[in-house]
Amino acid sequence: MEHLLLVDDDPGFRKLSETILAGEGHHVTSAASVKDALAAAARREFSLVLCDLRLPDGDGLDVLRWFRANEPATPVIMITGFATVNNAVEAMKLGAADYLGKPLSSPDQLRLLVRRLLAARQADAEREVLREEQSDRFSCGDLIAEAPRMRRVLDLVSRVAPTNATVLVLGESGTGKEIIARCIHAHSQRSKNVFVAVNCAALSPTLIESELFGHEKGAFTGATGQHIGRFERAHHGTLFLDEIGELDANLQAKLLRVLQGRTFERVGGNREITVDVRVIAATNRDLQQAVAAGRFREDLYYRLNLFPVELPPLRDRGQDIVALARFFLARAGRSLHKQAPHLTPEVEQHLMAYNWPGNVRELENLMERLAILSDGNIDLYDLPRTAAAAGAAAHPASMKDLERSAIEQALAAHHGNRTHAARQLGISLRTLQYRLKEYGIHNE
Repeated sequence: MEHLLLVDDDPGFRKLSETILAGEGHHVTSAASVKDALAAAARREFSLVLCDLRLPDGDGLDVLRWFRANEPATPVIMITGFATVNNAVEAMKLGAADYLGKPLSSPDQLRLLVRRLLAARQADAEREVLREEQSDRFSCGDLIAEAPRMRRVLDLVSRVAPTNATVLVLGESGTGKEIIARCIHAHSQRSKNVFVAVNCAALSPTLIESELFGHEKGAFTGATGQHIGRFERAHHGTLFLDEIGELDANLQAKLLRVLQGRTFERVGGNREITVDVRVIAATNRDLQQAVAAGRFREDLYYRLNLFPVELPPLRDRGQDIVALARFFLARAGRSLHKQAPHLTPEVEQHLMAYNWPGNVRELENLMERLAILSDGNIDLYDLPRTAAAAGAAAHPASMKDLERSAIEQALAAHHGNRTHAARQLGISLRTLQYRLKEYGIHNE
């Protein structure tokens, strides 16, 4: 049984609401004014508050402000027969959990809203207990990792972080490889020094060599001065080489030399430079396959693969999907200065059934979009067609069809523009091109 506070000066509405809520098994304390409501709140804690916006001795927003300041975990529903957009916006900005007009369209409107908010409050309380119980467990900031495979990842990271070992982070695009790299650095003996990241796929071979190792004045056309490369900038710190599988053969050889001896020359220079750098590399490619095909040096592969950490795709992290979605919604809400919308149970089921070809990045992008577009609840009709359709998928074998459909719809929405389609899906252009080839999709 939950204790609820109902604040409304309309005896008829108060009696109706008391009857509905008592039928749900709740104990209801009623108040008809701001004064009575705050007096009741001072006497005991409540699991949820329903408060009229207009009261005889003041504004229901005063009650909302009191609870936000003194009982921030208690959800407050604003109820009014004088609903306006401005009132709703003001209430949500102040932290109202939801906004309900009266008269009620049906008793279920109140029942379902209270059930949802109480369930969310209980879930938040359970997560807080879990966080306290696990406070001594290794963590990576805001990284959510309750799925068994992700707990295994964090166990590996906790073991390798304090060492100087080279780490190779493997996983599909969007799984959070840089987050893991930064976590390793943060828990290492180099944490007080610099973390330098470079995307090896973002620059041409000539530019990436200069970026990594620097160049001397006059080394090539346009080199008007000396340039300090990423290895030198990462001295005593950590260098993160993302998309390591994209390096060409010449750079692979030079990188191998640095990993072996921690020495190199700048482009156009002949002075040997020694650095103390820990290297963490990452790729979404199968490097063993690349070695077999002659595209990646075997000796470099074994040097990098000293301590591999493989991140699971989001579709294999069932316990984390909803928690991640709520986290991204809450963060987006703070950024937008608004109350984060809530996921209905039906939406949560659909999110867990969807295949997430773009992994965590796709989920993050979707939640940010929904936070902008939605107020209150996020329902099934708010989801993109692919994610909504996923809820009907009964077997994992159908997931590839959903992924293919998502790609085809994104391409159609952007008239075949792969760059824009990849951005919508939350995946890299390279990953999209790989998927097009895998599924035999031709959009030229």
